Amino acid sequence: MEPRATAAGDGVIVSENAAGRGAVVLLCDHASNRIPEPLGDLGLDADARRAHIAWDPGALEVSRHLARDLDAPLVYPDLSRLVIDCNRDVAAPDLIPEISETTPVPGNRDLPPAERAARIALAHAPFHETVDRLLDRRAAEGLPTVLVSIHTFTPVYKGVARPWPIGILSNADRRLADAMIADLVAQGVPHVGDNEPYRPADGVYYTLARHGEARGLACAMVEIRNDEVPGDAEAILWADRLARAIRAGLADLVPAAAPLRHVAADGATDGARHG
Repeated sequence: MEPRATAAGDGVIVSENAAGRGAVVLLCDHASNRIPEPLGDLGLDADARRAHIAWDPGALEVSRHLARDLDAPLVYPDLSRLVIDCNRDVAAPDLIPEISETTPVPGNRDLPPAERAARIALAHAPFHETVDRLLDRRAAEGLPTVLVSIHTFTPVYKGVARPWPIGILSNADRRLADAMIADLVAQGVPHVGDNEPYRPADGVYYTLARHGEARGLACAMVEIRNDEVPGDAEAILWADRLARAIRAGLADLVPAAAPLRHVAADGATDGARHG
């Protein structure tokens, strides 16, 4: 399943496995730390551009393994959230952050309206239009759909340590989140966060509210602490855990879509493992 950039925006919106027939659609709002060449470096040094303020390290790798396992379409912007955050309302003050955590972003300071509009047109609008088209097509084909967004978070934020290895976020509709949390606990994952380290009231649930709740689709947001996914082996481990947890939710939401694969003692499964 190779990346295929859509024609939307400046080619920055990527859809992988768009024809997937699984019941899950995956979104990864903060998949990339890429800054388009015309914007330079936004006034940031290389360390800042690699840091969590620019993206969610490890989130795309987990998303790709999940997409293969669940035959799920995956949509993401190949663009740093410092350029524009696709998981924010266009009226949100941190849509184009002038300060991220404690780091000033000089290239975002005092943007003229035309530049702000250009960034929205570059990624925000086409990202959400791409998701809408995908969901419209699946609805027309009668495919059951739940939405899951994959994120990672920094272990320490503004000097405060975060103990959760993973958190599952949800809003009013907790059907999928509750099942996922219960299954992760049953798998032996310690300290599973429930609306941690964020909650929808923090403004982080925009994409799922717009595309999931507004359509009446069950949805949940995954937040993995980024020191849990330093490499591909750990991304596979968390993708396997999440695939099982998501299937536990699908068992009630979409019974025909949720056969659990047999897991042997060595971790092998009946289905092919994608590494």
